[in-house]
Amino acid sequence: MRGRAIGLVGEAGVGKSALQAAVVGEARARGFTVLTARGSESETHLPFASLHQVLRPILSRSVHLPARQKDALLSGFGMSDVAAPDPFLIALAVLELVVDTARQAPVLLSLDDLQWMDEPSVDVAAFVARRIEGERVMLLASVRAGSKMIRDDPSMEWVPVTGIDEPSASVLVDESAPELTPVLRERVLREAGGNPLALLEFPVAMGSGRFGWTELSEDLPMTTRLERAFVSRAEHLPAVTRMLLMVAALDDGADLAEMLAAASIVAGAEVGLEAGQPALDEGLLISDGVSAHFRHPLVRSALRQAAPLALRQSGHAALAQVLAGPHPDRAAWHRASSITTADEQVAADLERAARNAVRRGALVSAVAWLRRAAALSPDSSMRGARLLSAAEIAFELGRLSQVEQIKGQVAGMVLRPRDQSRLAWLEGVFDDGSSSEPAEVRRLISLAGQALHTDDSDLAVQLLVGAARRVWWSDPGADVRHEIVLAAQQASLPDDDPRLLAICALAESHERGPFVIGHLAPWPADADGRPQAAGLLGIAAFCTGDFARAVGFLSTPVETLRSQGRLSLLAEALAIRAWAAFYLGAFDLARSADEAMRLADETGQTLWAATARIAIAALGAVHGSRDSDAALLADAERVAFRTPVATSSLLAGVQLARGLTELSAARYEQAYEHLRRVFDPGDPAFQRVQQVWALGYLADAAVHTGRQDDGRALLATIERITGDDPSPAARIALEYSRAVLADDTAAEALFRSALDGGGRRLPWHRARAELAYGSWLRRHRRVVESRVPLRAARATFDALGARAWAEQADQELRATGEGGWQPTADPSELLSPQEAQIAQLAAQGLSNREIAQRLYLSHRTISSHLYRIFPKLGITSRAQLGAALNGRAGPRTPGSDSVM
Repeated sequence: MRGRAIGLVGEAGVGKSALQAAVVGEARARGFTVLTARGSESETHLPFASLHQVLRPILSRSVHLPARQKDALLSGFGMSDVAAPDPFLIALAVLELVVDTARQAPVLLSLDDLQWMDEPSVDVAAFVARRIEGERVMLLASVRAGSKMIRDDPSMEWVPVTGIDEPSASVLVDESAPELTPVLRERVLREAGGNPLALLEFPVAMGSGRFGWTELSEDLPMTTRLERAFVSRAEHLPAVTRMLLMVAALDDGADLAEMLAAASIVAGAEVGLEAGQPALDEGLLISDGVSAHFRHPLVRSALRQAAPLALRQSGHAALAQVLAGPHPDRAAWHRASSITTADEQVAADLERAARNAVRRGALVSAVAWLRRAAALSPDSSMRGARLLSAAEIAFELGRLSQVEQIKGQVAGMVLRPRDQSRLAWLEGVFDDGSSSEPAEVRRLISLAGQALHTDDSDLAVQLLVGAARRVWWSDPGADVRHEIVLAAQQASLPDDDPRLLAICALAESHERGPFVIGHLAPWPADADGRPQAAGLLGIAAFCTGDFARAVGFLSTPVETLRSQGRLSLLAEALAIRAWAAFYLGAFDLARSADEAMRLADETGQTLWAATARIAIAALGAVHGSRDSDAALLADAERVAFRTPVATSSLLAGVQLARGLTELSAARYEQAYEHLRRVFDPGDPAFQRVQQVWALGYLADAAVHTGRQDDGRALLATIERITGDDPSPAARIALEYSRAVLADDTAAEALFRSALDGGGRRLPWHRARAELAYGSWLRRHRRVVESRVPLRAARATFDALGARAWAEQADQELRATGEGGWQPTADPSELLSPQEAQIAQLAAQGLSNREIAQRLYLSHRTISSHLYRIFPKLGITSRAQLGAALNGRAGPRTPGSDSVM
């Protein structure tokens, strides 16, 4: 059995639930473990309500989960007191529970009426759906047509469910309502349009005469017609029964005692079990004496819609009173639903409930509750503050549309100065302000100044970091960048403060580079155990071209964020570290760009997803993949141009990757055209810092196309920019370019300087210098001397998996008369990036469960990957992985438990 996620989509009453019930019955008959949940309109605000339904039969297995997963999951259900568990840890715990259960028997996850499930539960369902391929798990969901719930998720296979054909509809009506007159029978068939529920319900409503339908009645939308039909079924019931039904329709639980207690408050007298009997007899309500639920969700919806506002408010107020002790957060929601006028106490209670939701990891519910709290706030400044809190949480969730909608609500409100700054920070936050105009950046600088005047230095620095990030992506000019640095200096931060160093590096990489690098040096790689500080130091090191330190600093937050399950920030850290590793030539580490892309896509971070896509394409170019990554670059380019001001940093990366692709194929004219754009201030792809790092590659293209003079002019420009104390990356680029572009009288000395310079301990950079030097020696008829550096370059490129570059070195050697070389098979070429990552972690001794936790997959998925990896590498034992990955796989020997 292969894991699949299937969704049934159709209008209300068309038979989705009946079809789902049939699948459930068949699955049980075949020995499946069936886990079910049904959405309820009144429970949409109750975090993880549907998820709890699904997991109830297997929740006892949670004791076997890793501690952090178990605590996060139970906290989501209010069964553990864990501060702010990450939603992704909860989702991973669910995946592990379900996959572990599938070891005994296949599992069917049946999610009915997905459109009415709470969003945290739906998010978990989407997470699981994306990761069950290859598992003995099927997810079957039903959703009403028009709903957006995970409809765009490519992991779901959507199947439309339509009505039954006319002959079948006629048979159904004749069997269920033989008393209908021919006119009403025809009307039922026409109005129902093959909808099975309508075919059953319309005759009851029409035949009773209570609804008043005739052949002349106006057409109504199907859902509305069905809801009115259900209302007509309840109109003749006793008043106390109708009132109990109304309370049950408002309740977000299924506790019958809870409903009866609230109904008693509304009625002013005790309401007992007997009050519900007429509803049971009519088939509207189903109860086992302890719990109660409606036979069909449309019954609940119809009764809620039909109840007068005043009655609904009294029902919510009664439920709030009943729930105040045992369920204060639910009580707060009902209290908020019981009023329409502003009430600060109710708003404050709901705000506290939202904080509790955040603590439980139910961020989606927290957003909804904060927005409702804002609506009930009598003070406009409090209203704005609560809306901004909702927007900040929505940002953490990666929900751009929600943030934009809230910002629209806040626009024009009277905000406190601090909240005005919070709003400004939210502008462009999803793309790091990559499209910000100079005026917007200056506004952030001004707001930071205001915060400093009120001694709110933390907010001021946060705003300045945001401003500095913006100018990295799209340069507004030297004046604006300098203003950011001056404002940061006014914050009186110590010179080695990670925030100050990040601001200086982002805004004035060249001008402040020596200052930044000098103050990075004393910091240990883990920033004294402060992962947030390490992340800022990593950004500072990256932007100033100190890539070795950047990798060191960023590895700390990568591991911390991974362990905390904070996937949005993890994607960013992985993407930056992948680029730092790429520029160093540490290509194995740079392959983590694949994970960064997957996480950024999953968390809705298009900017970082594009950044990772470019890194993957650049790696492909180094490894000689030719044009296979063109689609990745086209996607990234679309992201860069989606706003009025193009994101120059992305475009520069795209041109670098394209240039490398052409260089690896020895198409030097095309390579030059791509790379030259990065150096042209009038081109959207111009980037003031990345041009330095691309200089050596442009020099190669310039030499092979006879454009040495242009290359030398650009070299002189970069020398002026970087000054007398260039960064490590700038030093490598300058030393290499000077040698490659030199005339014959100076070239040899400059090549020796490059070989002994900044890149001497970096295999990729040293090999490039050896290739260029060996080629220069051969062209000057020093054939025997040329072979030494050319052999060294070929061997290094071969070891790095840079096959196209190794072949170029081999071609130079063949021109000297030396042949017979065969490239080494690179095991990593046999594996996908994710398989390579899993294999590396397994080779390091991590267990499947440990690898699964790191990569947010199930441990059985890891096992399945290893089953596919072993044959590709020609091994059968986990112990052979290390040797195989290093190209030293030994003979196949039987292994036991080799992938577990």
